[in-house]
Amino acid sequence: MPDSSTDAGVLLREVDGLLRVQLVATPFGMPRRWRRPPAVRLARGEWLRWQINYRFTGSSGGEWAYRLDTLNIVHGPARPDLFLGTPTRYVNELASLR
Repeated sequence: MPDSSTDAGVLLREVDGLLRVQLVATPFGMPRRWRRPPAVRLARGEWLRWQINYRFTGSSGGEWAYRLDTLNIVHGPARPDLFLGTPTRYVNELASLR
């Protein structure tokens, strides 16, 4: 689960045995993402890796900072080494951060 002190988040909801997962992007990072991928639905035993990156401009001096968020989530019980393998679903929101 992402750090709760950050401005990003995850919306989770289980409907008809499927887990609906939607990553909430920070409104403060660049580039702006006007079109986002739809929520992902996971059946029991499936797992998702969702990656998104950002560039932030500092308040003093205009220095840039960069951040990469990676969400790994499984629906149901998991082996300890599960996230070392290939995910069932992968969402790539990595952007060019010039």
